[in-house]
Amino acid sequence: MSTLAPLRLLREPWNASEGNQSNATVGASGGWCQGLDIPNELFLALGLVSLVENLLVVAAILKNRNLHSPTYYFICCLAVSDMLVSISNLAEMLFMLLLEHGVLVMRPSIVRHMDSIIDMLICSSVVSSLSFLGVIAVDRYITIFYALRYHSIMTLQRAVVTMASIWLASTVSSTILITYYRSNTILLCLISFFLFMLVLMLVLYIHMFALARHHLHSISSQQKPPTTHRGGSLKGAVTLTILLGVFFICWGPFFFHLILIVTCPTNPFCTCFFSYFNLFLILIICNSVIDPLIYAFRSQELRRTLREVVTCSW
Repeated sequence: MSTLAPLRLLREPWNASEGNQSNATVGASGGWCQGLDIPNELFLALGLVSLVENLLVVAAILKNRNLHSPTYYFICCLAVSDMLVSISNLAEMLFMLLLEHGVLVMRPSIVRHMDSIIDMLICSSVVSSLSFLGVIAVDRYITIFYALRYHSIMTLQRAVVTMASIWLASTVSSTILITYYRSNTILLCLISFFLFMLVLMLVLYIHMFALARHHLHSISSQQKPPTTHRGGSLKGAVTLTILLGVFFICWGPFFFHLILIVTCPTNPFCTCFFSYFNLFLILIICNSVIDPLIYAFRSQELRRTLREVVTCSW
């Protein structure tokens, strides 16, 4: 078995009759419609790498008191969301290997129950990852445009309430999604949420970059060195833009897959696209692998703390 349990539910369109689906597959059985056979070992390896990386990010943020701020708490939660992808992948792989080799014998009802738990983990990570990316973007926006009022606007109490609300909403929404995953309405809500968060972050980043460009132009005309605050804000905006781009590239194909399930489940082109589902899963796991690398290379303080954590310099 080479797919994550929860996303496996969305591998094939359920709103197409079996006969039509078979005909579409035959009609679209060109050379590029055979899909990809990705070994289980690759899923397992990427899951382990992602788990270790994100654990280091969480440990670094918890260790360094200089990183105990709302911004880094949100980044920490994003790392936990990425860890959910890894944990669900590793849990399913171990679970299925034990079942296949007869080491673990369970009743079908218990197997379905375990499968639903893994389903909720991965779906929670989807919603929470999107939410925390949006919250981080809003936090950076407040840092740039309301710098003097930032600490009164983004208090620790509000940050805690925001994080708790996101985790609660992610859990509830993932439960609903797993329960009614065959409903196009539920899929449309998930797709709409994805598009809304993308538009929100794009608008915020465009506004931030417009301000940064105007500020740099003013500095060059006055021949003054850039301030530390503005330079840091621009660097933060670049970091978040990279995170957004990576997330879009890694998750975009999967959400396009959902759109095709809703709009054209029997179309030959769509059927070909469905055959590359395993590739979409690899991209999702790669997102959780790449995110910690971006944190380490873009934040000098976090990079230094990560080095201390790795060398056990507590």
